Amino acid sequence: MATRARVLLMHSTRRHGWIVIAAAILAAGALAAATPELGAFSRETPGAGLPAGWKALTFKHIPQHTEYTLVRDAEFGVVVRAEARQSASGLLRAVDLVASERPLLRWRWKAENLIAAGDVTRKEGDDYPARIYVSFRYAPERMSVLDRVKYTAARVLYGEYPPHAGLNYIWDTKAPVGTVVANPFTDRVKMFVVESGPQHLRQWRDYERDIVADYRRAFGEDPPAIAGIALMTDADNTGESAVALYGDISLSPRP
Repeated sequence: MATRARVLLMHSTRRHGWIVIAAAILAAGALAAATPELGAFSRETPGAGLPAGWKALTFKHIPQHTEYTLVRDAEFGVVVRAEARQSASGLLRAVDLVASERPLLRWRWKAENLIAAGDVTRKEGDDYPARIYVSFRYAPERMSVLDRVKYTAARVLYGEYPPHAGLNYIWDTKAPVGTVVANPFTDRVKMFVVESGPQHLRQWRDYERDIVADYRRAFGEDPPAIAGIALMTDADNTGESAVALYGDISLSPRP
């Protein structure tokens, strides 16, 4: 019988720094068969609510939410359209699998504009027109005593442990492609700049990332189990606006 799963994501607000948010999602059971097509958005119906298997991720202290809708694109069929207006929220899909079994994350997106004040190195600039977030399950055996105390305190406060760590793939305003830095709110999340600047705005861009290799580069060890994948267009810290489109998302084995 399927059990109830929860995924925790770390996110920031202008007033409260970084906070841990518990997002309840329907789950789980055997997700492995559905995992290769995490987001088969192209098979959805335009305007038919959220994509199958995905849930809204909202933040308690951010009243304005990004709007996510299924729309038809002339090139790739049905896609997710995200519009942020001084807002932040995401779409979240729970998974539960060993990262090494399906390490290749593939997706496509298209950003309509940049966040003018976006800056991957500053809390005030932690907004992106397009972002893919991969979170990994809490692994206490890898934590220091102090970190375990912090995570236990978070569990008492929010009902679940935060993720052990996370990878963010982002479209930044000015940092060069290939930049890897800690999130300005927490070093448990590493930011990978996969697109930057205006050169490819309003163009579909395709990506493939080896999340095991990226995790090793970011944290110097193999990753724990994957807990969730989220997509997010946000503009709450800068007070700006952004529009992006997201195509199908998948996790696959290496050839």
